[in-house]
Amino acid sequence: MLFKKAISVAAVVAAVGFAAVGCTDDKKKTSEAVSGGGSGEPASPTESKTVGGVTVSPVYFSFDDYTVNASSQTQLTKMAEQMKANKGTVIQVEGHCDERGSIEYNLALGERRAQAVKNYLTNLGVEPARLSTISYGEERPASEGHDEAAWQKNRRAEFNVTKQ
Repeated sequence: MLFKKAISVAAVVAAVGFAAVGCTDDKKKTSEAVSGGGSGEPASPTESKTVGGVTVSPVYFSFDDYTVNASSQTQLTKMAEQMKANKGTVIQVEGHCDERGSIEYNLALGERRAQAVKNYLTNLGVEPARLSTISYGEERPASEGHDEAAWQKNRRAEFNVTKQ
C-alpha cells in the first residue's frame, strides 16, 4: 500500500513538473503557426483610441507566438514617440491568449506577449517605470467565438492608461 502511494505521489510530482516546464518553455511551435489573413502575420489592429495624448490599439500575435511583428513595430514606434511627448502617461500592457492551451500555459504566454511589447517600447526610449504588464491569459476574450477568426482577435496585447 505504501509503495502504491509513493508511486502515485511521484506521478503527480512528475505531472506538475511537466506542466511547469510547458508553461515556461519559450520555444515557438512554428509548425503549428497559424497566419492571419493569409499574409503570414496575425490580424491587423483596427480598434484604436487616443488617451492621454497617446493613440493605443491592440497588438496582435500569431498562434503560440509572442514576437512583435513588422506592422506592430510601426504602430509601437508611433506610440513610443507619443509617450515621450506626453510624459505623464503611464500604461499597463495586458497580455491575452485564445482559448487553446491550459490556463497556466496561456497565463505564461500572455505575460510573454505583454513583456515583449513593454521591452519593445523601452528599447525605443520609453521609461520602464511608465509601463507595467499583466497577463489575463484566456480569461478576457475579445471575441467569444471558437474558430480561427475569433482566436486571431484574442491573441493580443492591449493597453490600459493608468495615469495621466
